[in-house]
Amino acid sequence: MSTAPQTTRPGTGPVTTARGARRGMIVLVVASLVVASLLGIVALLTGEFGELQGRIVVTTLVVAAFGTTALCHLAVVTRAVRAVGFGGLAASLGAAVCALVLIWQDWSGPGPGEGWWKSLALLTIAAVSLAHANLLLLLAGRPHPAIRTGLAVTLAAIAVVAVMLAIPVVTDGEIPGSSDEWYWRWFGVAGIVDALGTIALPVLGLVLRRPEPVTAPGAPAPEPAGETVRLVLDLPADLAHRLDDHAGGGSRENAALDVLHRGLPTG
Repeated sequence: MSTAPQTTRPGTGPVTTARGARRGMIVLVVASLVVASLLGIVALLTGEFGELQGRIVVTTLVVAAFGTTALCHLAVVTRAVRAVGFGGLAASLGAAVCALVLIWQDWSGPGPGEGWWKSLALLTIAAVSLAHANLLLLLAGRPHPAIRTGLAVTLAAIAVVAVMLAIPVVTDGEIPGSSDEWYWRWFGVAGIVDALGTIALPVLGLVLRRPEPVTAPGAPAPEPAGETVRLVLDLPADLAHRLDDHAGGGSRENAALDVLHRGLPTG
């Protein structure tokens, strides 16, 4: 039995929108770095590098940093964990706004309030931590228990590191204080777990792929148990690429069955 696919206009949908946004961020990052590099070269060759040029260079670097973290957040906006991606985008945008306000502040008059500096620090911590988490959340669809457990532990370590960095900012250093070395020891433990998971999880994702069923030479492929219905679909290229990513080197058919089993309600 064949089912005719629903007609959709090519180039539309959240996946295409996210890809377009990622391309735009890449262009933004590259352009910002080029501008900063050119200004630095001009300053070295001419010997003229004043306050205005310095502010422009720092501004382009801030824009490049915003674009880099935004790329990490956009990696998951088409997945089930999209809320984390949108939260990261908001944090990155807020940090960029705070940085730009501080860069272009007229320092000859009253300086910016302490709130701007604290906001910059807290939003930067949130943006970087969520960018880190969003890259690891690309492995969230892997079914292997080792990957799922390692991902949960690593995400918890990322959260602990972020909170332990934010607490001294919020309390003006009263917590942990100047004599509480155990605070920073536990911070180091969380950082080590964070780094270990960041390195190990992508490797496990490559090694622990779902094995393909082995069929003896000349034997017919095993049929799924129970009654089956043959379904033929013409997939857009972006969905085919995502299906291949989910398959992790396996067959598209098994990957499609896994997605359907996970996505469709039972009843």
